[in-house]
Amino acid sequence: MLNCLLTTPITISELIIILAGALILGILTALVFSYRGRMSSSLALTLVILPVAMSMIVIMINGNLGIAVAVAGGFTLVRFRSIAGTGREISAVFTVMTLGVICGMGYIGIAVIFFVFIAVLVIVLSLLHFGEKEHEKLLRITIPESYDYTGLFDDIFCKYGVKAAIEKIKTTNMGSLIDVTYKISLHGDTMPKEMLDEIRIQNGNLCVMITNYEAEREQL
Repeated sequence: MLNCLLTTPITISELIIILAGALILGILTALVFSYRGRMSSSLALTLVILPVAMSMIVIMINGNLGIAVAVAGGFTLVRFRSIAGTGREISAVFTVMTLGVICGMGYIGIAVIFFVFIAVLVIVLSLLHFGEKEHEKLLRITIPESYDYTGLFDDIFCKYGVKAAIEKIKTTNMGSLIDVTYKISLHGDTMPKEMLDEIRIQNGNLCVMITNYEAEREQL
């Protein structure tokens, strides 16, 4: 099961088995990393195609140093044209690339074992909410540009026992408004409606938005 499937020269049946294995593992990896998380359709498609492409590259290189250098140069160009994603997305991409390399070397059994190990790890850590800050939120409050945002809502935060720290300040609407983003720590999972009403009175009934900290923090 753990032996290499490749022979020299490689046969059509071996090629189909390797590519099919890489495709199935890519689909399963996309499903695993989308568990309890958000994933765009483009990323899901990438996770499915990438291991197949990596497998084919490894098969075609097959010890050829010249091809290996050319492929490395191609990946360098792609790297500088790509945008960094979240940690979860980067982990998913590296996982399918590793699976593609293992499959391309002909070790389908090892690829399956590696996938099962990663899948169990991801699911268990997701169920345990590992690294998540459940009661930390991002609170974005819009105020007129004439307001002094320094300590403007401190009395409200103090009244409801909420710890708050400014994360970002941004002007909007041609500079007539200011968006102040706070990182807040709540006692529960939701902000009390009374606190929301007092903030709306304080900021002149302009926009007040609260979002999950982990989901939005990477965009700041």
